[in-house]
Amino acid sequence: MGVLDGQTAFILGASAGIAQASARLLAADGASLYLLGRSMQRLEATRDGILAVAPDAEIVVQKGDPEDEATVATAAEAAYDVNQRLNIVVGTVAAGGTGPLIQQDLATFTDFVMGNLRSNFLALRYSAPLMKDGGAIVFISSTSSKIPMEGLGHYSAGKAALEMFIRVAASELGSRGIRVNAVRPGLTAAATTQGYIHLEELTSSFLERVPLGRLGVSEDIAPGVRYLAGPESSWVTGQSFAIDGGNEVRGAPRGPMFTV
Repeated sequence: MGVLDGQTAFILGASAGIAQASARLLAADGASLYLLGRSMQRLEATRDGILAVAPDAEIVVQKGDPEDEATVATAAEAAYDVNQRLNIVVGTVAAGGTGPLIQQDLATFTDFVMGNLRSNFLALRYSAPLMKDGGAIVFISSTSSKIPMEGLGHYSAGKAALEMFIRVAASELGSRGIRVNAVRPGLTAAATTQGYIHLEELTSSFLERVPLGRLGVSEDIAPGVRYLAGPESSWVTGQSFAIDGGNEVRGAPRGPMFTV
């Protein structure tokens, strides 16, 4: 018997690395999964990877845009219909780019900021009314919401807004037993970092600010998501936990990093 037996988890952006790693842990503890993402090929690969470690897992996949309102509304209802309950929601969709703020046009800046909010807002807006027995909503934030990093202004602004969104939602939904939290990864191999994480000069300067001396991987972040999604964190809400190798202890690298 798993601690999450009988529970249903709705995961948005489900084929990305952190989402995949988190889904594996949720399934291994007995949760049924409803996975929403833009690529059916990647969703099917994600499902196969989960079944490799949790062969009895109940998994439904849906191709769709997790930033589209009608899609998310329909998917949340479908996730509820799997077992006539919705207990866990994990929002992982993010948007990132690099460059100084004064080189951005309004459309680009706005799109990057909202790319860290749209899907997460929709996930909460359409899932929370279906969480009739309480539950847990977990989002993926970033250490850049706390540490000013030159060249990541639009991404940082979006994640900082997400952090306040989480706190307000936790206050509003607490009386219904719905907890809203986040994890705050440091520099981690993920879809939003693919454009620069391979640059040796950048990563070496960054690692000087990480006490544990290495970059993150999805498997470092997933246990934090699993903790916040499960009963072990039943008295935790409105929080955002850094999982960053200690980067927030030392802060941002000196000088501009993200000028690529």
